[in-house]
Amino acid sequence: MSIVRYTRKTAVLARLESAYGAEPEENWTSSDVVLVRNATFRIARDTEPRELLRPYLGGSEHMVAARRSELEFEVEFAASGVAGTPPAWGRLLRACGMSETIVAGSRVEYLPVSGGFESLTLRFNVDGMRYASRGARGSAKFLCNAYKIPVIQFKFWGFDTWAAEGNSFSTTGYNYAAWQRPEVISDSNSGDIRLGGGLVGGAPSGGTLLPSQGLEVDLSNKLSHIKMLGGEAVDIVERDVMGKMTVALSPADEVAWRSEINANALTSVGFNFGTATGRRVHLHAPSVQRVDPQMRDYEGRALMETELRCLPVEGNDELRVIVR
Repeated sequence: MSIVRYTRKTAVLARLESAYGAEPEENWTSSDVVLVRNATFRIARDTEPRELLRPYLGGSEHMVAARRSELEFEVEFAASGVAGTPPAWGRLLRACGMSETIVAGSRVEYLPVSGGFESLTLRFNVDGMRYASRGARGSAKFLCNAYKIPVIQFKFWGFDTWAAEGNSFSTTGYNYAAWQRPEVISDSNSGDIRLGGGLVGGAPSGGTLLPSQGLEVDLSNKLSHIKMLGGEAVDIVERDVMGKMTVALSPADEVAWRSEINANALTSVGFNFGTATGRRVHLHAPSVQRVDPQMRDYEGRALMETELRCLPVEGNDELRVIVR
């Protein structure tokens, strides 16, 4: 008998939970779907060996104990198309330890939080099978590279994972209308790296502009699977926001940079893309330490690549993601 199933026939659904781990499995709708790329799914199992002693050699079973789902995927990093309307991926960031603030008719802002973390129930469908898990929390990495489609890489852990035959909906039941087409980050629709600037009404202002190859920022949330009877959970136990950028510097700028870096001087870093109202995205880190600057060859040109440590100023403010 020939059995053929295709990994391309994959769908991910995500719904914010009203209370941790308590979202029911019923009443899913087509709007819960997530438009993903590069998706991987695995079930991680902890096992306990029986370690039986018998009058002969041989192994014994390892009993399945705790299990969790580990789901990773990318979504296209595009705004909603309407200023003040949350993007479709907003609920995913909320489950990665970020708050969502809506300024009606103007913008939506996402900032880290250090408690009261939201969570998702997730479904992963692949050609005739569906897997689900509750209490999912995760981390996100923003990839805004020049002449590439901007994406957010997500990693989620969830518990109480189960599998069943069948998809959540028919192949015509998925509604991707909220997922906007992105723009490739190009010279015509994005700004340069902005050092030392600030924000005015959610828009970048001031600072020094530098030609760049874009910006990458990683929330670097540390996830922990809490295994307690009556209190199993996935928790976010630490956050250490990191980044990377590659810029063009004049010799004078490089001298100044190296002097500042040696003195542990901090600066702000910002990057924006999108030109039309409702399609603009801005990342802003107010206190950044540049780390380990190294010369990089790009098509014969000497560029400066440096890692970034995004630090809090007053707390829960080391990275701001703005769509407007």
